Amino acid sequence: MRTEQNLTRLDRVFARLDREPERPAHIDVPKMSRHRVALFAATLAFYLAIVWLVVITSWLVRLDWQVMFFRPYQQWPEIHAFLDYYVVLGQRGPTAVMVAAWLGWRSWRQHTLRPMLTLGASLLLLNITVGAAKIGMGRLGPHYATTIGSNEMGLGGDIFPSGHTANAVVTWGILAYLASTPRARRWLSALSAVVSLGVGLTTVYLGTHWLSDVVLGWAAGLLILLALPWCEPLIAGAEAWILDLRDRWRDRGTVTAPVPVPVPVSFKPRGAVQDEAAAARDTVTAARAARPPVYLAPGPHTTRSERTPVTPAGSRRPPHPDRLTHPDRLPRGTASTARPLTGG
Repeated sequence: MRTEQNLTRLDRVFARLDREPERPAHIDVPKMSRHRVALFAATLAFYLAIVWLVVITSWLVRLDWQVMFFRPYQQWPEIHAFLDYYVVLGQRGPTAVMVAAWLGWRSWRQHTLRPMLTLGASLLLLNITVGAAKIGMGRLGPHYATTIGSNEMGLGGDIFPSGHTANAVVTWGILAYLASTPRARRWLSALSAVVSLGVGLTTVYLGTHWLSDVVLGWAAGLLILLALPWCEPLIAGAEAWILDLRDRWRDRGTVTAPVPVPVPVSFKPRGAVQDEAAAARDTVTAARAARPPVYLAPGPHTTRSERTPVTPAGSRRPPHPDRLTHPDRLPRGTASTARPLTGG
């Protein structure tokens, strides 16, 4: 009988925390489709329209002044303390740290640097585009306004568009952009929209931004999210370069034993080998003939026949004296032989 393990929701959550054995084969990378291009063009037109309405001091600027005189923070003071903390969700430092921690885990789990590189690319685009617009238009905020009814443009401010709002759209929207399933992408898109909408309205409530600042901030953040697919080739190239640099740095510390190179063996004809052997023998014979004589001690040298006879091997005793004076006397214990008698 086959039994299947029933996993609870908590078990599935902890299973998702484990690292995958290898990088997923198919990671969903959003493409720059026609629908996305059309949405990008519409958002860009809306962005330019907001800027134009503020520059010409239209009805949008009058609405900004009406909301500022309404002073929402005085109308609902009971939520002031909560919104002071809620607006932190739009500050670049805290939100970047929280989202980078989540995407760093995603990078570790899936063996890819794409989540972290995508976050870095989006924040870089945010700083460049929104920062340039702030400095270029130089609009003052509600707390520093000088002339009632004016657009407060070109006075050295840095309030237009709202950086809190644009940062909330990009930072929380990047989670939806990097979602792995369509269902997760829908839920995260709705969550990021609610958070960024709340952050923008909170800045209006606190009196730090005009309403038009917030509207332009929403458009600026959405433009960055819609343009991210154009950055995907650069992100893929940067990831490949970083991983290649890591592999080369890792191989740099590994010492490998040298591989011996085989020495080629040359074969010679038999006649050549015999000629070389004969030449070597002639060389040895010539060397022996040219060797100097052995060193001899000075003085006269006699021939072997003139030297004193040596006793048999193994005895160093000198010959018997009687044998020297009487050579015909035999040693003791030796049988005598008969000698012929001579007459006299």
